[in-house]
Amino acid sequence: MKKKILIISSSARKGGNSDTLCDAYAEGAKSVGHEIEKIRLAKLRIEPCLGCYACEKTGVCAQQDDMAILLPKLKEADVIVLASPVYFYTLCGRLKNFIDRTLPLYPYEGFAGKKWQLIISAAEEDKENMQHAVGDFMGLMECMEEPVIAEPIYGIGAWKLGDIKNKPELIEQAHRAGVNA
Repeated sequence: MKKKILIISSSARKGGNSDTLCDAYAEGAKSVGHEIEKIRLAKLRIEPCLGCYACEKTGVCAQQDDMAILLPKLKEADVIVLASPVYFYTLCGRLKNFIDRTLPLYPYEGFAGKKWQLIISAAEEDKENMQHAVGDFMGLMECMEEPVIAEPIYGIGAWKLGDIKNKPELIEQAHRAGVNA
């Protein structure tokens, strides 16, 4: 069955380590006929949540920025991939900001059964030390009704631009995850 897959890459660097893993995931998913849309948050203007809760009444964020483009895409997707470099053992601010700005969709009606995939990359060599970042992601999952959560892809040992390319087993893991989306 053809799936609609939305990949949200929060890497500041095009071709960065987490972004490269997104591309491998996308290639795998395309190889089995899935429809892919990859969005690089670095190219968009997404302001932080104001905590005004105007969206609670209207279902629409009071701010007028590029998040208005992304919210419908989240609703339409069957699979949502969130990717982040890990800074100080947590998700990067750009992805956390994006997550906060999904508030207009709360209580995330129509999200039951959607599959979620986390891709993270860091200089850290031990994936156990990346659990703070996974915990940030799981905070969002706690708000979802019946999410299908894939095993995270840990791009460990990748600090400098392109380091992940020296880890073909991680590229292959991301590719396989896309095939099995």
